[in-house]
Amino acid sequence: MRTKMKRYSIITQKNPREMVLLRGRGCFYEKCSFCDYYIDKSDNEEDNFALNSRVLDNVTGLYGQLEVINSGSVFELDKRTLEKIKAVCREKNIHTIHFESHYAYRNKIPALRRDFSDFVIKMKLGLETFDNEFRENTLKKGIAETNPERISEHFDEANFLFGIKGQTAESMRRDIELGLKHFERICINIMCENSASIKPDAGVIRAFASELYPLYRDDGRVDILFSNTDFGVGE
Repeated sequence: MRTKMKRYSIITQKNPREMVLLRGRGCFYEKCSFCDYYIDKSDNEEDNFALNSRVLDNVTGLYGQLEVINSGSVFELDKRTLEKIKAVCREKNIHTIHFESHYAYRNKIPALRRDFSDFVIKMKLGLETFDNEFRENTLKKGIAETNPERISEHFDEANFLFGIKGQTAESMRRDIELGLKHFERICINIMCENSASIKPDAGVIRAFASELYPLYRDDGRVDILFSNTDFGVGE
C-alpha cells in the first residue's frame, strides 16, 4: 500500500477537469510487464472508503467534469465509494465522470452506465498499443482482441504507452492515428522507470519527442504525460 500519494488535482489544459486517485482492492490482473501501480491497494474496504471519502471531499465541481482513477479498474472500488462518487457529483453539479477499466471488464460497462445514468460516463481503456503482438508478447496486457472497432466498442478514451524498446516513430504514430479514429480522446504515457521488468528506452523517447510531440502537443484530444505525476496525482 502506498501512503504518500497525491490523490487530488485540477487539470486546466485541453480538457479541464478535476482528478481523484482513489484506492480499491487492487488490479485483478497484475501481469502487465511495465506496471507496478497495483501496489496501491488494500483489502480493507472500511479503510479504502475512509481514504476515498477524504479525497472526494476535495472535489469542487469547478469544470463540471471529474476523472476517477485507481490502481486497476472502477469495478475494483467498493460500493460505498461508488455511491460517494455519485453523491459528490450531484452535489457539485458535475455532469461528466471519466472512469478506467481493464478490457476484461468490458461486458460490465453497460450496467455501470445504467447505474450512473444521471451522468455522462466516459470509459477509458488501458490499451497501450494497437500492435497486438507487441501488446501481448512484450507488455503482457491481456487483451486478445485485434479488431480496433471491437476493442473500442465499450470505451470512449484510451491510454497508450510509448518509450519502450521495439517501438518506432512509425509505430507510435500509427497508434496515435488509430486512437484518434476509434476513440474520442487518447492519453499518451511516456514510459518511466519503476520496479517492473520493462524499462524505458531513451532512443524511442527521443524519437517521440522530436518527431511526434510537435505534431500532437496542441491537439485538444491528446494528453501527453512525460512523467507519471504530470496530471498532479501519484508519487
